[in-house]
Amino acid sequence: MQAIGISFGPLPTALLALPFGILGCIALVLLSDRLVYKFYRAQKAKPVILVIVSMGVMFIMNGLVRFIIGPDDQRFADGARFIITARDFKEMTGLDEGLAIKSTAALTVVVAIIVVALLFWFLNKTRTGKSMRAFSDNEDLALLSGINPERVVMITWIIVAALATTAGVLYGLDKSFKPFTYFALLLPIFASAIVGGLGNPLGAIAGGFVIAFSEVTITYAFKKVGGYLLPEAWEPDSLVQLLSTDYKFAVSFAILVIVLLFRPTGLFQGKSL
Repeated sequence: MQAIGISFGPLPTALLALPFGILGCIALVLLSDRLVYKFYRAQKAKPVILVIVSMGVMFIMNGLVRFIIGPDDQRFADGARFIITARDFKEMTGLDEGLAIKSTAALTVVVAIIVVALLFWFLNKTRTGKSMRAFSDNEDLALLSGINPERVVMITWIIVAALATTAGVLYGLDKSFKPFTYFALLLPIFASAIVGGLGNPLGAIAGGFVIAFSEVTITYAFKKVGGYLLPEAWEPDSLVQLLSTDYKFAVSFAILVIVLLFRPTGLFQGKSL
């Protein structure tokens, strides 16, 4: 779309391509389900086996993506970059420190709120959503109630494809995309799901905030904060950093291990592996 001059005004053109990306992702996940996951569902495999199978599918998909688009960075951001720049903020407030608000960051927050609200409405207010929750809580009882398991699985995959594609586009707009990006996000995402409780949408959100703020707090350099809050004689010379940013993965892993040891069902009583 960018190559032929199609734009979305101040908004990124990727938003126009998002519906096509969702359709492509739906086709991909339904094909993966038919070729891989359907067999393990018929065998009633344990969740840990499905996790291992998912890892294999992930590596295969990553290889296909690298084969198709190559290993280099993919940048598809256009439109307005900032809602407010650091210079404009200084001029408006008269402060010495600037604050920049990126348009992609604001877009991510707005879209995330809308998507989460729609997801919770769907799961709690629609008949299909209630069927999905019933099937997740008690598969045998759901079957006795006349719920079609294949239809539930198909709708779940469609929702997964829509959410994953939307999240990927928003991340790519704010950062950039390369086929190896998933590897840096895999452990925090997995830890968030475990901490919040597997199978609990509210728990996934809460777990994501716990992991994200823990990583930022423990690896953040508080030198400038100390310079503002402490007397000049006490102003720190070092970065005042508990851990280097290289250890962000260690924070996620440590929280994951602690939760698995002491509360394997997570904060919101989800399923344990």
